[in-house]
Amino acid sequence: MSSSTPWRIGGWLNLIQTTFVGLLRVLSVPIVLGLSVASGYTTYYGLSYFITPWIALTVTIAVQSIVVICSLEIAAMHFRANPGRFISILLSLVVALTVSITFSYFKFYEFSERESILLDRGARLEKDIGQYLEGVVALKSGLASEHRKRIETASRETKQAFLSAAPGMAGQKVGKGKTWSYFNEILGSEQGRLKALESQLQPLDHAVIDTRTSLLKFSSATQDNAAYLGLVENFQKLVVEADQIASSHGRSPVPAPRIAPFREFSRQMTPSFDMWKNISWFAFACAAMVDFFTLILSYRLETTAPGPLSPHEKNLAFEGLRQFSQFRVNENNELEFSLERTELERARRVSEWHRMFTVAFLLNRGYLRKKSRRVVEFAPNLYPIIAERLRHIGPAQPGEGATRDGLAEAMRQKFHV
Repeated sequence: MSSSTPWRIGGWLNLIQTTFVGLLRVLSVPIVLGLSVASGYTTYYGLSYFITPWIALTVTIAVQSIVVICSLEIAAMHFRANPGRFISILLSLVVALTVSITFSYFKFYEFSERESILLDRGARLEKDIGQYLEGVVALKSGLASEHRKRIETASRETKQAFLSAAPGMAGQKVGKGKTWSYFNEILGSEQGRLKALESQLQPLDHAVIDTRTSLLKFSSATQDNAAYLGLVENFQKLVVEADQIASSHGRSPVPAPRIAPFREFSRQMTPSFDMWKNISWFAFACAAMVDFFTLILSYRLETTAPGPLSPHEKNLAFEGLRQFSQFRVNENNELEFSLERTELERARRVSEWHRMFTVAFLLNRGYLRKKSRRVVEFAPNLYPIIAERLRHIGPAQPGEGATRDGLAEAMRQKFHV
């Protein structure tokens, strides 16, 4: 195997890696756009309930644009390079994400909680009607119990009168007398009232049964309008019967619950900030997930190095970078160098035009990353390019500047050459 074989293999690996990265970047663009459209739709849905549609659409487009642009901006800069600009971009991103997630939450809340909300409304309706039925049954039982107590009292007094044991009957004969006839008449009157009450309560009993049956029927088909109308009709009859019974016996009527119209069970949910009081963490996670993926893909779209450089651009990059001398391997195991001139370079008045243009070019193309105002570091795809150029040059000649040797030594420390 010739000495150039490893370099050819490395070149092919670099080409494959760069092509694969470029393909991922190409695919990332439509994915980011699709996520932005999806997030924009849910954001617009929530905003349109609070502001006019065209303003909601404008705000939605602005919010999604800010999310993508700020993600790209943050990926392309370091905090120490420009703290003020970094903080302003970060705040803009936070505000945009807050708006997007907040109003997207309404759509996901409706989607995930609609069934449970309808079930809660049905359960609340069953509870209210059930409590009213309990009150009606208690009213009926109370009236019947009161009449039975009167009958028991009258029956006891009648027996005492028959046995001459009633107050004021001392010395009278045992048997049916005037006193017994008086109490027996009272007993018969009370028994007649009980029978009249029982016949009077029969329509109420039928109304209770019909209401329970209608409630069970509606509970099994909450979207059936006919079943709900039947429930409302039977419940209204029950209320009328119960009020008549209560008023005819001098009792307070049982408080009837409010029965909502059927549209409460069939209409679409209206977003409101009350949804945050009973927060659905699943809906919140779904709303945040879309924007999170948009943020991550946009960020990676900027931090990943772009397509391959042309041979002329590779030469430009190498010739520009070899003019720097202050290279070192940083804590991230990346090669970094200082942009400032050394004292010797200042004394010689070395021109910075060529090498600073190279740095700006590589920063713009994503092959360099700026760490601070004076320090930049290599991106992963830059190492094979420099390694390929270094193998074509020989050792430094006497009298030649030390800048090339500094770059070569730093690359050796990085184990790329």
